[in-house]
Amino acid sequence: EQGQLWLNSQKKGLFICDGQSWRVLERLDYVEDFQDIYTSSETFDVEVFFIPSEGLFMAAANKDSLSGSGVYKWTNGSFQLYQNISTQEARAWKHFTIDEKIFLVVANSRGAEHELSIIYKWNQRRKKFFRYQTLETHGALDWEAFQIYNHSFLVVANHRRDSNHNIYSVIYWWNPQSKVFEVNQTLSTSGAYDWEFFTVGPYHFLVVANTFDGQSTTISSTIYVWMDGYFQTFQNIPTIGATDWETFKIDNRFFLVVANSQKISDLGPSSYSINSTVYELSTLTNSFIRFQEILTHSAVDWEFFTVGDERFLVVANSYDGSSYSLTSVIYRWQGYEGFVPVHNLPTFGCRDWEHFSTDQNSFLIYSSATSRLSKVFKLKTY
Repeated sequence: EQGQLWLNSQKKGLFICDGQSWRVLERLDYVEDFQDIYTSSETFDVEVFFIPSEGLFMAAANKDSLSGSGVYKWTNGSFQLYQNISTQEARAWKHFTIDEKIFLVVANSRGAEHELSIIYKWNQRRKKFFRYQTLETHGALDWEAFQIYNHSFLVVANHRRDSNHNIYSVIYWWNPQSKVFEVNQTLSTSGAYDWEFFTVGPYHFLVVANTFDGQSTTISSTIYVWMDGYFQTFQNIPTIGATDWETFKIDNRFFLVVANSQKISDLGPSSYSINSTVYELSTLTNSFIRFQEILTHSAVDWEFFTVGDERFLVVANSYDGSSYSLTSVIYRWQGYEGFVPVHNLPTFGCRDWEHFSTDQNSFLIYSSATSRLSKVFKLKTY
């Protein structure tokens, strides 16, 4: 490959000729405060998604059952409340599509009698989400939606049943005849907190974040691989109160990063400032091996995003043992050096990060599990 580069010292920009014009190489300069969103209660999760011909939306999973959870629409350059949905201590939302039909599923962690998580379907005519299917869950904390060979699946992270954390999480399969989700497979989990689906070449994987087995947070989280029509154990990875997995690809390298939240010890106080770990898939061993350790403070979420040709990870640091007012950090990929910290963002009880883009700009949004304030940051590029 050959190309021409031009450094414009006046504009402080690096330009590349693509054959027709000089194109600027976009880089992240800094992050600026953009919008404060006051939700009806503390927010455990935000899900940003796009509905064709309608625009950009964000669903907030709110703690308070009385006020429910809000769906927001990007209107005139900011998120505005669009629809309120009744939820029971909602912990997460997941958006997915089947045959161009648009769905949202909520993880309800509590219930009046039975714990029920609900799938909502977008009504094109009335332009709102309406209840579509109800599924029994147990302390549900997360949903993941995925497709394998044109079949659609949902998997729920069942966290606990009463005081028992060693229970089954459930994979559901979309029946195209009955047009509902049916139980496909159950997997034994320990305080399941998060599921992540990813593919490597022809192989399909699911990884669970196991948090607690009733006695310890120092337990294994499991990667499963799809073989002969169901998921089988591929690799067990030691984790410490794992709350999130994020998968990403850089060039032809595959990575997984875990958010380790806390180390519970019988001998002394719990430790919240512990390492979270980046793993890389090794083609030699056909397994994920440790690539980098990053000190985090009760990390509960990782988000991978790109700006131009640069790659970033941002962590949700939620608690250090004494305070929820912490710095969440953006790390930039620097090849051999791994991820290095480049931006510190003041956050309060940070729970979830989402990256999204509009026609004009790129943004980050974070939710707070200890305050009603969620914040949108604008990524300033040059």
